[in-house]
Amino acid sequence: MGSDEGTARTEVASAVWGRTAPTHRRYERRSAVGTGEAVWERASRSVLRWGVKTRSGFAVPDDAAVRAGQRLDLRFRIGPVVVREPVEVVAVVRTDDRVGFAYRTLPGHPVDGEEAFVVTREGDTVWMTLRSLTRPSTTRGWALVFPLLRAAQVVVRWRYRRALR
Repeated sequence: MGSDEGTARTEVASAVWGRTAPTHRRYERRSAVGTGEAVWERASRSVLRWGVKTRSGFAVPDDAAVRAGQRLDLRFRIGPVVVREPVEVVAVVRTDDRVGFAYRTLPGHPVDGEEAFVVTREGDTVWMTLRSLTRPSTTRGWALVFPLLRAAQVVVRWRYRRALR
């Protein structure tokens, strides 16, 4: 199972990510999205409607705004294979200069952990921060291929970083 219900360990509301338990692989990367109010508005709206995921090749069954407690089965196609990723949104942040959300993985997901997508602005510059905590899934089949999934994460994270540009 993923992170504790209702507790976002990726700390989406905070600019500084505190210490995390060594049980998961920690990842954080910040990328510039662009500059200006129009970029901020577009990126903010997109991240809160699953845009980072959909623009990275994932199918999201609900295009409504993310909300805490929302449970979805995300899908990712790799050739003829469709990978199911059950998730639950555990935190949403909406302030004047920070918007985003975190979800935890649910049983059946290829990895165990949490992922967060946050858009911020500092002056005129708009940034996206990706945070994740991952470890092998508790689902036996997925746990066996975790080393391959780590390689796939590199590609998916690259897609995430480009999704809002």
